[in-house]
Amino acid sequence: MRGAGPLVVLGDTLLDRDVEGVVNRLCPDSPVPVLDEGEAADRPGGAGLAALFAAGQGFEVALVTALADDAGGARLAKLLTAAGVRVYALPLRGSTPEKIRLRTRGQVLLRHDRGGPAGPLGEPADAVLELLADAAAVLVADYGRGVARHPALRAALAATRAPVVWDPHPRGPAAVAGTRLVTPNENEVRELAGAAPGRSRLSAAAHGAQSLRQRWRAAAVAVTLGGDGALLSHVDSTPLVVRAPMAAPGDTCGAGDRFAATATVALASGALVSEAVERAVAEASAYVARGGVAVAVPAAPAGRAVAPAPDRAASTPVDAAAADDRIGVSAAGAVVAGVRGRGGTVVATGGCFDLLHAGHVATLEAARRLGDCLVVCLNSDESVAGLKGPGRPVVPQADRARLLAALGCVDAVLVFDEGTPHGALSWLRPDIWVKGGDYATGAGDEPQLPEAEILHRWGGQTVVVPYLDGRSTTGMIAAARAQEAAG
Repeated sequence: MRGAGPLVVLGDTLLDRDVEGVVNRLCPDSPVPVLDEGEAADRPGGAGLAALFAAGQGFEVALVTALADDAGGARLAKLLTAAGVRVYALPLRGSTPEKIRLRTRGQVLLRHDRGGPAGPLGEPADAVLELLADAAAVLVADYGRGVARHPALRAALAATRAPVVWDPHPRGPAAVAGTRLVTPNENEVRELAGAAPGRSRLSAAAHGAQSLRQRWRAAAVAVTLGGDGALLSHVDSTPLVVRAPMAAPGDTCGAGDRFAATATVALASGALVSEAVERAVAEASAYVARGGVAVAVPAAPAGRAVAPAPDRAASTPVDAAAADDRIGVSAAGAVVAGVRGRGGTVVATGGCFDLLHAGHVATLEAARRLGDCLVVCLNSDESVAGLKGPGRPVVPQADRARLLAALGCVDAVLVFDEGTPHGALSWLRPDIWVKGGDYATGAGDEPQLPEAEILHRWGGQTVVVPYLDGRSTTGMIAAARAQEAAG
């Protein structure tokens, strides 16, 4: 019996960046083309891309992954949250892995990888283990960086009743016993199961699939064959060959993720394994024919691609305060990483903070006393205007950020564009989220806080602290305007 929860994708998330440019000359000191950069764009890669594909097929999707305390991690959290994916992030020491493709006229000239070896992962919260137990289906999108190897996650995967699809990586671990479907490509099955010399392509795929299925004690293995479809090895000794319905030349980046995500969605909907593979072959072929990842997942502008992911990629820039070491993604990430490294408590709060007043300061001071650092998530000018209407904010975001950063109780300020701080919270993962409230009226009780569900994903806690009576930005603005009107 499948769970009643969402479809869960579990694995390593990367930041993919495409740099499109023009080549019209060779480098004078070596015979290599010179790319004049034009546009650059970001999208989630790895398990993050698989999660986007699953979400695009009508399922509620949750992603269990690991995010670093850097600008790349913040960027990924923002992109995934904006796409409707619920992010359950484990702490990741080190840097966000990035894959940068330098392209011209639709062709890839060079891929540049950075981020270094995977760092150690933190422990999953109880909410993650509950999520896996109640999932409708689980896709393990393993990219060999450690999430699929985590002992607590593997135990939860082995215990779930949901169908599990495992998209393996040669550097990754074996699938847990009882996995419903394993989906390697030809090269991966050759590395994982060994290649027998002298066999034809189909014979080698069939032999490798059967060997891998028996060794990993999986119910079925589907070897993807590029434009030729897939070969399915299951209980019957005779494999099933599923041919692609169309020839699909083009960019195949992400086609394996598309295949695995489609198969997982099909199994979550009650399809047989053979039916799931047939749907996956058809969808992966159509995906490549339509133009691949550039069409399926429109990327977000990234700024210059060859520099480390800038703060503006994860939040609105505060140009006037660019030199302030308490403002921006890098500042917030450094503060949070340092406190976590010392075993301290991370506290965060958020708001517009337009016309900073004594009530705001009282709330911020009370919040700071609850832990070892305070990060303020600040609504950008665009976000404030969307929430408060025309004429707001009165004070621009650069000034609001500087005023907050100047307070002794504030350790970092992170500006966000969206109407809610959910993307920022998915990256920051504070231990405590603080909102101002009035205990006497009951306003702001935790069940009413929209952030409570997000904090639960990593075991965080939402709390309220009292307001100072009579302090209100809206009231101050109204009083000032009334006084001005009165002459």
